[in-house]
Amino acid sequence: MEYKVEELSPVARKVVVNVGLEEVQAALAATVALYRQSADIKGFRKGKVPSSLIESKFRKQIYTEATTDLINYHINEIMGELQLSPLSRIDVDAQELNRDEAFTYSFSFDIAPEFDLPEYKGLAVEEEDVVADPAHIESVIDRIRQNVAKTVIIKEERPVGDGDIAVIDFQGFENGAPMEAVHANKFELPLGEGNSLEDFENIVKGMTPGETREQEMTFPEDFINPALAGKSVSMQVVLHAIKVRELPEVNDDFADLAGGYKTVQDLKDAIEKSYVSSRKQLLKGDAQKKLLDQIKGQVSFDLPGSVVEEQIDKLIVEMQGRLERQGKNLDSLGHTPQTLRTEQRPIAEDIVKSALVLQAIAKAENLTVEPQEVDLVLQQMAASTGQDFHSIKDYYEQHNLMIPLKDRVLADKAMDFIYKNATVTLVPPATPAEA
Repeated sequence: MEYKVEELSPVARKVVVNVGLEEVQAALAATVALYRQSADIKGFRKGKVPSSLIESKFRKQIYTEATTDLINYHINEIMGELQLSPLSRIDVDAQELNRDEAFTYSFSFDIAPEFDLPEYKGLAVEEEDVVADPAHIESVIDRIRQNVAKTVIIKEERPVGDGDIAVIDFQGFENGAPMEAVHANKFELPLGEGNSLEDFENIVKGMTPGETREQEMTFPEDFINPALAGKSVSMQVVLHAIKVRELPEVNDDFADLAGGYKTVQDLKDAIEKSYVSSRKQLLKGDAQKKLLDQIKGQVSFDLPGSVVEEQIDKLIVEMQGRLERQGKNLDSLGHTPQTLRTEQRPIAEDIVKSALVLQAIAKAENLTVEPQEVDLVLQQMAASTGQDFHSIKDYYEQHNLMIPLKDRVLADKAMDFIYKNATVTLVPPATPAEA
């Protein structure tokens, strides 16, 4: 096997590999031998089937596996000799092996750019100080009251409106026929909270228990269910009852219900402590970003194109998830796929540049990541999502996500190093107007 490395750009490499006929035949023979050991063919003892018959019967599988195994072996050997660590997936351009022909193929990948790091120790940055906000504490208590409130059916005969929970049956009709996908019984619909379609809520508002109402409504063009998007239907609603939330009094019993606290003051202290801790982390992150921006502003280098494209893909997937949680889809943005990628490109490029700078600093400072540090991150993920640690770890290993996770942990360590070696000046918190 011989190979030649082509430098497509400062960050892109292509390796052309030439494989001699003898090595091709050896690779095929080795795969045939593996199949021969386990093949069960009538009329022959296992392991005694002629190689020519094995190759004829399992030709497609043998040639595919032999090609894949040979290429993987070469790539590992070549990358070890070149001492290169690809940043992106390795793209292989290859046909299948032919028994009586030499074999030529190529593979391409991106590598980290080379650049000189500016000074990253002793940088100056301002960080907003944290002061507990009494209004925030009260808003958290109000949310807890809403969450633990009991709902009761009111006996008063009155129209249902914002702040109520309407207990309804609804059925959509299209051309007079009931729609299976638009139907529910004894459905509890909170009104005025912005969690349902406004047109649907407007049909319900003003009804009194026992009333039936039928009205035309049109689903939004960006509705998450494409089969209903933009469609007009006749919606029939029956209001069975009106429920309201009974908010508990803020007393020691409420504190116990909210989290096992002995007194209301203990609850408020816990909320304040959590607020200060999370706020400090947020503001520390802002300061770290300012420090990293200072460093990035002093370096310029080519970005690996495939890594940027992968980051754009990730950003779009995250955007799609956010829209779906709002009952929308990507089409609701009114952009073509190409326009969407163009809009996300500057964000993706900034993310990739940040990662490369932090990797370079980690290398310069000989920072490393131990397996137990990666496990700790996975344990935190498991705890926050309620999943099993071993299940998450198996998923990351099976989907080749451990290396990106390790890189992320290493980048975090590099960022912490920059922050610890910076001169951080605490400044008073911004007023609401300034914020």
